[in-house]
Amino acid sequence: MGIEEKLPAGIFLTTVEQVQGWMRQASFWPLTMGLACCAIEMISYGGPRADCSRWGQEIFRASPRQADLMIVAGRVGQKLAPVVRQLWDQMPNPKWCIAMGACASSGGVFNNYAVVQGVDHIVPVDMYLPGCPPRPDMLIDAVFKLKKGKVQHTTMGAHRVQEVAELEQKALTAPATIEQKGLMR
Repeated sequence: MGIEEKLPAGIFLTTVEQVQGWMRQASFWPLTMGLACCAIEMISYGGPRADCSRWGQEIFRASPRQADLMIVAGRVGQKLAPVVRQLWDQMPNPKWCIAMGACASSGGVFNNYAVVQGVDHIVPVDMYLPGCPPRPDMLIDAVFKLKKGKVQHTTMGAHRVQEVAELEQKALTAPATIEQKGLMR
């Protein structure tokens, strides 16, 4: 005889992780990381047309200690890479990252020594947005997919820190896509 039989009908039983995931996915707090032209589209995501406040993302945070979503919008220079990593490290767990635009995802048209060829060399990226620049509705779609896929089902507990560290190390040491296909000589 379990607790299910003692409770009245209509009482929903769930775990603490599921309740916490539901609350987390209802209120993202994105970090301001507009680095280039994609930042204009990210700004319009918060404007009246896209209106991200409908989904609990009313204010972009200027402090990494208050944010849980980093949207890297634009190209990342080699001099800025340590700053992006430092901001990532200052964000509390759990945290997520969206690479917005071709420059943040793969370096874009800037194939030179001064631009990092993808922000995934610096921080683990959960979602990539293609385009130059991607539209705000694409960012809305990416945020919803991130909420339903990863945010709502993130585990909690003592082993979460170790799990995050392992996933991050795996992502940072993964070879580039061109190396995986064997096209690089």
